[in-house]
Amino acid sequence: MHMIKTLVINTNGQGLYECTQEIKSIVKNAGIDEGLCTVFVQHTSASLVIQENADPSAQADLENWLNRLVRENDSLYTHTAEGPDDMPSHIKAALTSPCLSIPVVHHQLALGTWQGIYLWEHRRNGHNRRVVIHMGD
Repeated sequence: MHMIKTLVINTNGQGLYECTQEIKSIVKNAGIDEGLCTVFVQHTSASLVIQENADPSAQADLENWLNRLVRENDSLYTHTAEGPDDMPSHIKAALTSPCLSIPVVHHQLALGTWQGIYLWEHRRNGHNRRVVIHMGD
């Protein structure tokens, strides 16, 4: 048995947006006892990560670190049609991941105590990001 759902996450600019509870709810309602949950973002300027969800400073540190690593206005960028955050957002998405695979055990995501699922918005402006969730046993 398998199930596919699409989740739309509205962002208001760069940052990590936790979507753990929404995905947990979808998994619970899918009726799959054991299997795999695949989470996939359908965009090239956003990504998905599993990170600490207890202390928001961890997310702020990640965001600050990635912004230092991949700076805007690099003279080597040629893909700049949508502004100075355009190419950096693609590089950030390439360095992270568009897809996560999480085991489902006893109708629940097998996440650790402090793990949360985040959509990582890499653009400065807000977007409606589509995330496809596939569950299969």
